[in-house]
Amino acid sequence: MRYALHESESPDGLLFDVDRFAQRVVPLAGVRDAEDHDELIYVLEGSARATVDGCAHDLGAGTAVFIARGHAWSAEGDGRAVSVLVRDPADSARSHEVVDLTDAERGSATAGRQFVLGPRCGSATQFVGLVPPGRAPDHFHTYDEVIYILDGRGVLYAAAEEAELRAGSCVHLPARLVHSLANTGDSELRLLGVFRPAGSPAEAYYPDGTPATVGEDG
Repeated sequence: MRYALHESESPDGLLFDVDRFAQRVVPLAGVRDAEDHDELIYVLEGSARATVDGCAHDLGAGTAVFIARGHAWSAEGDGRAVSVLVRDPADSARSHEVVDLTDAERGSATAGRQFVLGPRCGSATQFVGLVPPGRAPDHFHTYDEVIYILDGRGVLYAAAEEAELRAGSCVHLPARLVHSLANTGDSELRLLGVFRPAGSPAEAYYPDGTPATVGEDG
């Protein structure tokens, strides 16, 4: 399926590279020069000490980081992370923000799903989605999204195709692509999503354009 792959299929760490952003799996250690994009990072495993705009931060699994364009940063440690580069970003009054998503408040989406929001970024929204067992009805979003499966097993249905998902699977959902994600396991499936334009992960529409609302099965 053209909308899904597994990170093991990309030895250089580049997952989806589309017009609006690039999704990668990268080691945190190293020095990054100031670039003309925003960057949204989620630490998968390990730890690191990062320095951004003269501020030092200890990063562990479950930590999310926003770094605005034009700001160099560096890190030391053995951490591994999902990085999404956001091209042509909006201006930001902040150089960066760090959020521990393991201790953040949950919000509610449709079909019994919940989410935890990452750091504030004017160009894109980063979140961790918490998906209970079962399949949601077909729906679409008005934003362009890339997803990385953190834990669990599932199936993506899109464009009359389907793809099995597991930890390390990656998905690109173009805006208005009708799709459905099913959690085929017995426990919660956790995914990392980044979408733009920024907004709410709870926004969804049925194929006929009717908005799905929280509390319904959509």
